[in-house]
Amino acid sequence: MPFDDEERRQPGGRGTGERAINLPPAVLWLIGINVAIQLLRQLLPEQADLEILVQFGLVPLAYTSGNGDLLSLIAAPITYQFIHGGWMHLGINMLTLAAFGAPVERLLGVRRFVAFYLVCGIVAGAVHILVYPDSPDPVVGASGSISGVFGAVLMLMRYVGSLTSLLPVAGIWIGLNVFFGLFGGAPGAGGESIAWVAHIAGFVFGLAAIRFFAPRVT
Repeated sequence: MPFDDEERRQPGGRGTGERAINLPPAVLWLIGINVAIQLLRQLLPEQADLEILVQFGLVPLAYTSGNGDLLSLIAAPITYQFIHGGWMHLGINMLTLAAFGAPVERLLGVRRFVAFYLVCGIVAGAVHILVYPDSPDPVVGASGSISGVFGAVLMLMRYVGSLTSLLPVAGIWIGLNVFFGLFGGAPGAGGESIAWVAHIAGFVFGLAAIRFFAPRVT
């Protein structure tokens, strides 16, 4: 089975030396980095924090106007994935990452999982820019990346015969994103609204692209 957790197997028995939080390393590191960044931002003055949102969040208008800072334009498709609108936003995303990321990382391995995660976020951000090219509001958060991981989980479940039971979950999730997109307003700084287009783009990309990151899945 591709979901066997080899990392749990310790000399002397399965229960010997297991971590209290038994998550694979990349997921733990991603959670730790996101939490650390949020903690550091709490120490900054409000104006400095707003500048971080603008410089390292994903601002569509910066790309379409031609007036964006070059360093920010290059870095933002990755850095925006590690900035969140608040502790609630961060907490929901990290819990979701722990739930869906662990089985995907155990299949892909650390390097492929990190690459898959980041690429999902980049694609999600790019689609958001295409749909909202004139938006001056920075988009932040790991939701696009995690949506891709969620899509990967659904696709991988197909190979263990459990996809049908998860289809209603996927339908509800997509429906909620569309609902909030239609009635929740345009995405803004600080995570005040939901970047539903980025969520769905990450999800669809995750569904379609996981096979290219996991050669054992055909």
